[in-house]
Amino acid sequence: LPDGDITGVTISDTEKRMAFYHNGSRSPNNLFAYDFASKDVAKLTDSLNPEIDPADLVESRVIRYKSFDGLEIPAILYQPHGATAENKVPAIVMVHGGPGGQARMPYNALVQYLANHGYAVLDVNNRGSSGYGKTFFTADDRKHGREPLWDCIEAKKYFGSLGYVDVDKVGIMGGSYGGYMVLAALAFKPEEFAAGVDIFGVSNWVRTLQSIPPYWESFRKSLYTEIGDPETDLEMLREVSPLFHADKITKPLIVLQGANDPRVIKPESDEIVEAIKKKNGVVEYVVFDNEGHGFSKKENEIRAYKAILDFLDPHLKGSKSG
Repeated sequence: LPDGDITGVTISDTEKRMAFYHNGSRSPNNLFAYDFASKDVAKLTDSLNPEIDPADLVESRVIRYKSFDGLEIPAILYQPHGATAENKVPAIVMVHGGPGGQARMPYNALVQYLANHGYAVLDVNNRGSSGYGKTFFTADDRKHGREPLWDCIEAKKYFGSLGYVDVDKVGIMGGSYGGYMVLAALAFKPEEFAAGVDIFGVSNWVRTLQSIPPYWESFRKSLYTEIGDPETDLEMLREVSPLFHADKITKPLIVLQGANDPRVIKPESDEIVEAIKKKNGVVEYVVFDNEGHGFSKKENEIRAYKAILDFLDPHLKGSKSG
């Protein structure tokens, strides 16, 4: 089997066979059966869209780089076909949600779409990501907008070490908490990235933390511990909220938002877009009237991916997408 995640392992009652799902960077979830006696593996499904040529997809690989303070940061690297020192490509630093999520190696349609259109992608597990122990997981507590962001700045520097990336054409992209990191990067490190893609990201931590519904009580407590309590940490939260520093955003930005998002409510995006427009900044805004926190409808996902590419190509390639 190629590299990837194995999940849903089930052993038969006779203990002679095992079923499991495999999800790799070039193939979505497929069901397999394994015979313990013969050690034969049988692939039972083929879930990749038949219109997609697997040869057009790229393998991912785990890399690690040193951050500003020497901390080792894991990440998943995608190198597009044809990227060489003679043919340098633009690139995207991708930031996961959470804050305590984790970038992994399974099939990622958006990343493959970007790679297929000539973008290198580095899916970063900045400090605070899960899967690397408690010390790493808590290393971002009450440091948002600073150390975790600086890990992403170092990701751009890592791109420079590869030889096939044009470091003047590196953007940053993320959803939810990753969207916050995009806004933080453009507001607090405005010269680092050439463009940003914010997918339903937090712009104002004060409002977000105050608007958590009662049925997310346990989630509220954990966020207050990790990010801050709006009752006692108001100034700190304003300091790390991009909305209050939108005047520093000078690079092009696209914002995608679900109108019915209960977690990152629509005003989070409305107000950052409005603030940038007031300063005559370059910002595009795409609202999905029938979506919440994420994309549940395929037609919206397709529309979102096309909007992202149509935005990135002029700003990172200097051309319109075809």
